[in-house]
Amino acid sequence: MEQNSKFICSSCGKEHEEWPALAFYSPDNYDVLSEEDKKNIAEISSDFCTINHPNQIDRFIRCTLLQKVNDHCEDLQYGLWVSLSEKSFEDYKANFENENYETQYFGWLCNDILGYTFEESIPTTVVTQTGGIRPAIFPHENFEHEFVKDFYNGISKNEAERRIAEMIDRTSSNEKSKKDWWKFW
Repeated sequence: MEQNSKFICSSCGKEHEEWPALAFYSPDNYDVLSEEDKKNIAEISSDFCTINHPNQIDRFIRCTLLQKVNDHCEDLQYGLWVSLSEKSFEDYKANFENENYETQYFGWLCNDILGYTFEESIPTTVVTQTGGIRPAIFPHENFEHEFVKDFYNGISKNEAERRIAEMIDRTSSNEKSKKDWWKFW
């Protein structure tokens, strides 16, 4: 993939030259639910998701993560979901329309990213951003995981383009699997 490579966006159908964001439309916790449970115990929008289990309520928000690309002028953007505590979720929801609200929350990454093995969720700091921009995610640096190491050390342009190409291939082939949520932002 050349620096000025073009791609067809699966969301808008238009040709673009910049890199697409690698985005998840829902948290993994939602994806593994049966269709019946999705209808009966879950609620999802473009920014919020709740799952009302008999013993607990799981709460998620949609965020962004910028992956540094060491040998390129553009970073790779992810659209990911994190789970928050009830208190943090309610605070975020109450201030969602406030474009000047700034705070931080503790959250758990709730998407398995292609190319990595996830045996447990990664702890993150979620930082709200002014101007109505989705919150940014920062994995905890002391957490031992290849994704965390890559976040702080950066990845190569070739690796970023490999991830984009793999996502485009999955999207364009209409592959129906657990990984089908790997789409454009």
